[in-house]
Amino acid sequence: MPVIPSPVDGIDLRYDISGDGPALVLLHGSVLSRAIWRGLGYLAPLAQDHTVVRVDLRGHGMSGAPHEQAAYTQDVLVRDLLAVLDAEGIGRTALLGYSLGARIALSTTLAHPGRITRVVSLGGSAAAQRGAVDTVFFPGVIDAVREEGMEAFCAAQGLGPEVTSRRARATRTAFLAADHRAVSALLAATDATPGVPDEALAACPVPALWMAGSEDHPRHEESRRAASLMPEGEFVSLPGRDHGGTLSPSGPVLEHVLPFLR
Repeated sequence: MPVIPSPVDGIDLRYDISGDGPALVLLHGSVLSRAIWRGLGYLAPLAQDHTVVRVDLRGHGMSGAPHEQAAYTQDVLVRDLLAVLDAEGIGRTALLGYSLGARIALSTTLAHPGRITRVVSLGGSAAAQRGAVDTVFFPGVIDAVREEGMEAFCAAQGLGPEVTSRRARATRTAFLAADHRAVSALLAATDATPGVPDEALAACPVPALWMAGSEDHPRHEESRRAASLMPEGEFVSLPGRDHGGTLSPSGPVLEHVLPFLR
C-alpha cells in the first residue's frame, strides 16, 4: 500500500490502486475508511474501466490522525488529495465522494477544475455545515465523542455491544477502531465549514452528478439545489434512502454513476 507524507503537516497518507483506465478517486465519509468501497460492491465494477484510487482520509483508516481541529479544514483535505494525485503522476481524474468525501470532491473541483474531469457527489452538500453533524449522527455528537469516546458514539446510534447482525457488528468494530480525539476534531472542523457561494457553483465547468436519498434531509434538497446551479449539473434521487443508506445497495447508484463516468 503506498504511503506519502502530507504536504501540510507530514502525517502519513495511505491509499491503494486497482484496475486500469482513466483515473477515478474514491473518497469515503466521516468515521469510515477506503474499505467501504470494496465492502459495499463499488470497487470491482468501477475498476473494470478505471484506475481506481481509494484514499484513507486523514484521521481515518491507516492514515495519520492529528488531534487539532485546524488539521481537518477543507483546504487541508484538498491539499492531501492533490498530493496523492501528484505522487501517482495523475494530471486529471474523476472524483466520487460520499458525505464528507463528497464535500472534499466538490472543494477540489471548484479550486482546481482543470484537474477534474467529472465529479460525483453521494449524499453531499454545498451548504454551510453548521449543525450538519448533529443531523447526520445525533445531537451533541462532537462533545460526546470528545468527552466519552467512540463507545458513546456507537451507543447513541444503536450500535452497542448487544448488536448481533453482521453489518452492525462490522460497523461497530470500525467505529471503535477510530481515534476519538481525531474524530471529534474532524467533526468540529466539519461543523465550521462555510457554504459554497452560488456564483462559484454557477461558474464551475466540470460535469457533476449529485445523488441523495429521498429521506436524507436536508442533503436531498441541498444536493438538488447545487446541481441546478451548476451548468453541467445533474441530480438523481435515491428513493427511500436516508443518509446512512446512501451507498447501499450499490446497484441503483452504479446504474447512474457508470454511464456518467463513461
